This record gives sequence, structure tokens and C-alpha cells, in this order.
Amino acid sequence: MKLRLYDTYTRSTRDFEPLQPGEVGLYACGPTVYNYAHIGNLRTYIFEDVLRRVLTFNGYQVKHVMNITDVGHLVSDADTGEDRMELGSQRTGMTAWEIAAMYTEAFRADMARLNIQEPTIWCKATDHIQDQIETVRCIEAHGYTYRTSDGIYFDTSKLPDYGYLGRLDIEGLQAGSRVELGEKQHSTDFALWKFSPPDQQRQMEWDSPWGKGFPGWHIECSAMSAKYLGPFFDIHCGGEDHITVHHTNEIAQTEACHSTRLANFWVHGYFLQINAARMGKSVGNFLTVQTLIDEGYDPLAYRFMCLGAHYRARLNFGWEALESASTALNRLRAACHSWGTPSEADANFLARFTTEINDDLNMPRALATVWDLVKSDLSDAVKKATLLKADEVLGLRLAEWEPAEAAIPAEILTLAQQRQEARAARRWQEADALREQVKAAGYEIEDTTQGPRVRRV
Repeated sequence: MKLRLYDTYTRSTRDFEPLQPGEVGLYACGPTVYNYAHIGNLRTYIFEDVLRRVLTFNGYQVKHVMNITDVGHLVSDADTGEDRMELGSQRTGMTAWEIAAMYTEAFRADMARLNIQEPTIWCKATDHIQDQIETVRCIEAHGYTYRTSDGIYFDTSKLPDYGYLGRLDIEGLQAGSRVELGEKQHSTDFALWKFSPPDQQRQMEWDSPWGKGFPGWHIECSAMSAKYLGPFFDIHCGGEDHITVHHTNEIAQTEACHSTRLANFWVHGYFLQINAARMGKSVGNFLTVQTLIDEGYDPLAYRFMCLGAHYRARLNFGWEALESASTALNRLRAACHSWGTPSEADANFLARFTTEINDDLNMPRALATVWDLVKSDLSDAVKKATLLKADEVLGLRLAEWEPAEAAIPAEILTLAQQRQEARAARRWQEADALREQVKAAGYEIEDTTQGPRVRRV
């Protein structure tokens, strides 16, 4: 089956055809590094990792670009409030630069724990200030900007189809807006460049043709994606919360500058909820990967849990659900390990698996196919080879898993030590008798160059 993906822009599931044969340009909105990522954030990155793995599974060479927002993301989407990085600095007592570095590394560590592949290219907003300035100048040159006392703004009224991605009711938004517009001409207008307050020096600010300041949140993704992938590329990803504001504004900027909608496919993952409410830092109900580890769970159990729901369906987090996922993952690991050396993968099962993953990344049905494989009459060697091939998409590191060695009882270790002492004293008959006692208890002693090793038979 040909790969099909749901495109938010057209509101339809379409056959995927890369713009360049055999190659895929994929851009994913990365984290704002003012705090730890929570597992709701990370569900989106798991979905994007699955998408990348499915593209690779289909034979495409993927150029995956992810940004790091380390400046310009204000508390409010209405371009008001403080910069989240500056707030993080106040909260921690560290500089904005220091917290950006710390939380970037924490995010990468969480990715590794969840076996999320790192992108081909990382791009930090603060490393691309000039690119963002040039993009704003391009938009300005085409007549889509105006100046206020606090920045350069995008005039959304100049784009007849502004808001198409989110199917926004622009007239209704303007009429019913409760946002204090200030000098903004329309409620949907947004900042391209913000001026530094005249009475204070920000930690992060740069000179520009319009004055000292910092870029708006949306401009970084338009500028950096176009730099690394071109002004029209294959797939742009993000969370469902990006649809109506951030991605809508990325498209507007790119239409104004390059006359494209930036990406051929816009693909969005849906929220992880807790108690039927969105998980978020602002409401204080977020859990981190470290929280799961502290509760005794392998982070890959959370990845497995996410695979059990379609990426376009909201998933409610609960400890019972995570426990069930952990149990199922361990069953799959144990089965895979018990099958020994793999041989050749079964073509029929792989075809079924491919059909499911190519149907808009239908991972719940792909997992059902995996369990059918486990219960099948195929030889163990074939089942293992097939499962390991499927794990190229699942990302569960099944080939690496080893069962934990059971703790050896103290009395057995005492007998092994007494035998070693008897051997050292050349009391061979006593040593043999102690070995038999250990064997009778269900253990055996293996003499190695590093000393005796005890294991359960």
C-alpha cells in the first residue's frame, strides 16, 4: 500500500509523493527551552519519530530539521507578556543563555530515553537572528508589515486566505475579540520583531534595521525551515495547538515572502490529557520522563503506550494504562528474546504491517499485527526476524533487551564462597559436595578466569 498521510491544510488523507524523488524534507517544531519537556510534549515527538521511521521504512532518505526556540516565545500568543526565557531566568537564577543550554540537553536526554532519533539538523533561534531579520525584510518589502511603538507587525488583512490552515473565522474573531489591541490594527496581527523596552536591557537582544530587539516567535520557523529545506518542502509537523496560531502565522509569513504555503503536507499530533484536561506547564499538571522513572517505569513503556493510540486521537494518561503498557512491552520483549537467533523475515506479515503503518501511521493496527505474529505458527527464527524488522518503526529496542538476572539468595552465595575456599585449600571432596548442594537448590557454579559465577539453572 502506498503511504498516505492526513494533511491538515486540505483536511484530507492524501497519497504521499515527495517533491524530489527518493528524498523527503521534514521540519518539526522543537521545544521552547525554558523548562523541562513534559510527557505531553514528548508524545508529539514520538509521533514525529514514528513518521520519520515510516518514511525511512518506505525507502526515503529523510532530511529532518528541528528548531530550538531559545528566544522570542512570549507568554501570550497575543504577543504580550514576558519572554519565557527571561521568566525562566528569573525562576532559576541562571542566565537565559544558561537555562537554554541546560534544558536543551535535558530535552535531548529525554529523546534518548524514549529512543526518539535526533534530527539531521538542529537549529537554534539565537544562531539564526540574521536569517530571521532577512525574512522580515522580505515580508516588509512586499508590503505586509507596519510599525508600532513596540515592534514590527504582520498585517494579516493583506492576505485574503489568512487562517485557512485553522479554518479561522476571521470576521468573527475580529468582532468578538477581547484582546486589548493596543496599536495592533487587527486582533490576528502578530509580531515579526519586538523592540527592547527603552528603560531596560534584555539578556537576549540584537541590533536590526528597525532598532534593538528580538524576533517574534513565528518568524524563526519560517526562516530556518526555508534555509535548510527550501521555501516549499514536503512535511511540516507539530502539535494540534500549533494549527490556529503558530503554523497559521508561519504560512502567512512564507506566503508573503515566497508565495508558498511552506509545506506540501501539514501533519499534527494530538494532545496527551490527564483527567480529561490538556497537560501543560501553565496549569501545573505536567509529568516528565524522570517522573516515570522515579515511579519505576521504563520510558519505553510510555513510548509503547503512545503507539497504542492513533496520533490524531487524544490520549488520556493514567498510571493503570501505563502499567498495562509496561506489562505488554515486557511480554513482547520476553517473547522476542526467547526466540533465539533470527533468520529471514516473513514477507506476508511484513506486508500486513506495512499496510497499517502506511495508512496514516495506524500504529494501533500495526501493533495488532505484531501480536498476531507472536501467536502465529511461524518458526521462532522467522518470528524474531520479522519482529526486529517491524521494530525499525516501533523503536522499542527489542534487539537490545536482556532479561534481568534474578538475585542469587545469600545462602547460595555462601555455599559458593565455602566451595571456593575448599578448592583453595585443595579439599576437593568437600568442594564437590558443596557444588552438589548448590545444584540441588537449582543453581550452578561456573568457574571462570574472574572467579566462580553462580546462576539459576
